[in-house]
Amino acid sequence: MEVSELGGSGGTREQRALVLHPDIRGAHHARDANTALNEALSLAMALPGIEVVGSMVVRLPRALPAMLFGSGKVDEIKGLIEADEVDLVLVDGPLSPVQQRNLETAWDIKVLDRTGLILEIFADRARTREGVLQVELAALSYQRTRLVRAWTHLERQRGGFGFVGGPGETQLEADRRAIDVQVVRLRKQLEKVAQTRELHRAARRRIPYPVVALVGYTNAGKSTLFNRLTGAEVMVKDMLFATLDPTMRAVTLPGGLQVILSDTVGFISNLPTQLIAAFRATLEEVLEADLILHVRDIAHPETEAQAHDVETILADLGVNPEVPKLEVWNKIDLLPADDPHLNIADRRETVVAASALTGRGFEDLIDAVGTALGEVRWVESVDLGHEQGRARAWAYEEGIVLSEETAGEGITLTLSWSPRQKRQFETLLVSDS
Repeated sequence: MEVSELGGSGGTREQRALVLHPDIRGAHHARDANTALNEALSLAMALPGIEVVGSMVVRLPRALPAMLFGSGKVDEIKGLIEADEVDLVLVDGPLSPVQQRNLETAWDIKVLDRTGLILEIFADRARTREGVLQVELAALSYQRTRLVRAWTHLERQRGGFGFVGGPGETQLEADRRAIDVQVVRLRKQLEKVAQTRELHRAARRRIPYPVVALVGYTNAGKSTLFNRLTGAEVMVKDMLFATLDPTMRAVTLPGGLQVILSDTVGFISNLPTQLIAAFRATLEEVLEADLILHVRDIAHPETEAQAHDVETILADLGVNPEVPKLEVWNKIDLLPADDPHLNIADRRETVVAASALTGRGFEDLIDAVGTALGEVRWVESVDLGHEQGRARAWAYEEGIVLSEETAGEGITLTLSWSPRQKRQFETLLVSDS
């Protein structure tokens, strides 16, 4: 068993953390243990106040219900905890409430599993009102199953039919009720936020811009791609979950194609079910998208497994499989010239090889987006006389009017239209004159 030492930053003492990846023999969809450990380390480093002082892969023949690890491993890890003065153990996998409580008792320090760690990161990153509420709701759902950990000092009496119990049981029920009350309050607040979001969506529907949603595994380069396409300055950092709250921009792409781009939170393997449910509203832009760009880090050694995880989460969210989808094989600048991925991308119509960092392949990406969305649209202003009412009425029926202003003896319409719509409009102008 190898333990790698990683240095922390100076200044105020941070919590010294040990990261463990349980490599369980025969686990379903098991990934390379060292790659999984590196991802767990990235997760740990994404949380402020953590200094990772050690990490290891712990190989297990099976998961034990009491403490996950066998007693020998628990003792061995306890020795490392004491030697390195560890304050926190991060287990890269799910822990039951019993396993978490028993490990904390055995090691006499705080233990967080993968779900708890991701929730901590999300709580630190949420900025919008909706994001904060979603994280709080997910955290409450997670904590409700772990209340027993906070009350192990209280007596719990067995037997009876649920109404006979010790004071610990009474306190547990009180806490559960308190959490349930908070959950109801949060859901009501989220309903109001969702109503506001629906009003915004309804307003966008009146403007005939197609919505293009960027999705992908965390750190695949979605935000870099978003910034290059829009000229925005969304936070870009080599860190898991650098972007949490969704960002949307209306943008005219080279060639005149006008779209609304949506950058969403990055997905990750074993994403906690609480977060998939809680962030459904945040990811509704994906559900309503006219085109999905699945951004992949094609240079990552487990790019295929990451792509599978993203597709699984999209299916769990209820994304319509009929929605057009393009795979953007990002970071091709990190591939050698003879990498087979480049040849594969050239042969697939739904795949574009590109580099969000250098701009390589962007002309092909813009062309592919235009083809997937159908007709190219652009904005143009047209002067109409008051007698040309049929053309004006048709434009409103088509939903292509962005604005209308009185201009001298007539009006000026600002229209977002396709070549087909422009031809039809001009035909109506001729018939009106």
